[in-house]
Amino acid sequence: MEILAVFLVGLCCVLQSNGIEVEASENNGCRNFQPHTVMLQEKQSYRTSFHFQPPRNWLNDPNGPMWYRGVYHLFYQYNPYGALFGDFMIWAHSVSYDLINWIHLNHALCPTEPYDINSCWSGSATILPGKGPVILYTGIDANQCQVQNMAMPKNLSDPFLEEWIKFAQNPIMTPPDGVEGNNFRDPTTAWLSHDGKWNVIIGSWNNNQGMAILYQSEDFFNWTKYQDPLYSTERTGMWECPDFYPVSVNSTYGVDTSVLNAGVKHVMKASFNSHDYYMIGTYVPEMEKYIPDNDFTGTGMDLRYDHGKFYASKTFFDSVKNRRILWGWVNESDSIEDDMDKGWSGLQSIPRRIWLDRSGKQLVQWPIEEINKLHGKKVTFLDKKIDSESIFEVQGITAAQADVEVVFELPELQEAEFLNLTAVDPQLLCSDANASIKGRLGPFGLLTLATKDLTEQTAIFFRIFKGLKGYVVLMCSDQSRSALRDEVDKTAYGAFIDIDPQRENISLRSLIDHSIIESFGGEGRACITNRVYPKLAIHEEAHLFIFNNGTLSVTISSLNAWSMNKAQINHKENFI
Repeated sequence: MEILAVFLVGLCCVLQSNGIEVEASENNGCRNFQPHTVMLQEKQSYRTSFHFQPPRNWLNDPNGPMWYRGVYHLFYQYNPYGALFGDFMIWAHSVSYDLINWIHLNHALCPTEPYDINSCWSGSATILPGKGPVILYTGIDANQCQVQNMAMPKNLSDPFLEEWIKFAQNPIMTPPDGVEGNNFRDPTTAWLSHDGKWNVIIGSWNNNQGMAILYQSEDFFNWTKYQDPLYSTERTGMWECPDFYPVSVNSTYGVDTSVLNAGVKHVMKASFNSHDYYMIGTYVPEMEKYIPDNDFTGTGMDLRYDHGKFYASKTFFDSVKNRRILWGWVNESDSIEDDMDKGWSGLQSIPRRIWLDRSGKQLVQWPIEEINKLHGKKVTFLDKKIDSESIFEVQGITAAQADVEVVFELPELQEAEFLNLTAVDPQLLCSDANASIKGRLGPFGLLTLATKDLTEQTAIFFRIFKGLKGYVVLMCSDQSRSALRDEVDKTAYGAFIDIDPQRENISLRSLIDHSIIESFGGEGRACITNRVYPKLAIHEEAHLFIFNNGTLSVTISSLNAWSMNKAQINHKENFI
């Protein structure tokens, strides 16, 4: 309590010096909506074993991830009433020591006050130097208007931060003139400028432009809108869940959100049109402008975190391991009726380390190293030739719950067919040329969550082409045969990978977890996440294959595959 007293005294000094009455709302409103202790059936075919999800009900956006006093925190959007999105959304809260095994705590923020009575929507956490974490979040007020609010821990000496107090002077930001009340949400983690001002951006849409509205504060409690957006564009929709952070130009290590020097570039990310898009560029604090290296184009060539199911993501800087970590919401692809029958909906992706590629043109993502703690039985292949139209099974692991890394060599690369990249959308290319369509170099890759007779299968594969300026590597996922069910989404996904197969081999890593497949091509330069719902290829009936449906042979330089053990995700009272 002494730490809390110091924090609140400091808070009082800051606020009282600005003539603000110091009070806080003790009730976060969550006492009647605490985590369900009843678990669903253990043998549910589509429930995951090592991805984060609550025991039941609806989950969406990750909120306020952070590390504090030896503990990782994940807040997330949650509907305590059921498996569908609702009109009473709250901030659920879980903690972990390793980002893999989790403890569910009491919910952090629930609707109680006029400024958030209709839902506590997404936001972020900021660690104030010497004062601890503060949450900024969007409240849906009594007039169905989106406003920004603040909450603070009740007890800073508690590493679990189990109780939160809402700031009595909420809301601290309201929609500015010209911005409609339903287009003003999702505050970012704040950054501290050299002039001592705090900065935060809010996602918005105004005058047919998606934008990042900039607010500034000298004390973190009184906020003023800057005259111009930090960035705006006519080529997007409404910006949801924006993110803004620096990345090192000469290292894979992460940096704190407030770092600004010649050794960093800045990432501006926005969620719209069902995907998370980003730009790499330069932040000019003297002008309060963001200048991207390449602007959004509104086409399939814009940079994305993930080309499959992945949305409303959030990053945080992990100061313990000097890395930036990315979380993303992975929604369902089956029907509303299926979700209600399952009793749950939505997953969080495996946390990914994220950094700037050595080319400086894109980001790279890779599952955090802690996921390897779940590795079980391992199988390995080396230097295995895969002839045209051949397939072989990877046996000896649990194919429905696995981690697979494979590296391909292309001994006949010079025979690749030609592709003119002008105005080519990789997703359409993958849709038109699925895994059953023969080419020269490809398709080759993995058949995941497959039946023994391949009636059901989800293919993750590559095709290699000759382009006008070198070789072209296309990564695809084909869900057309993923399930003997008609009511599920079977969209094909695709991405070009910026690698030269003359200089490096083609690699693929896939994390397979019953109804989700997260795939990383080219050592993380392209990512595709799938949600699939096989009817037959479940549990012990799921199989994993390597295939080559091209007319030219390829070689497996190496393959390592592991069965994955189950992560421990418990309630606090059950955690030992």
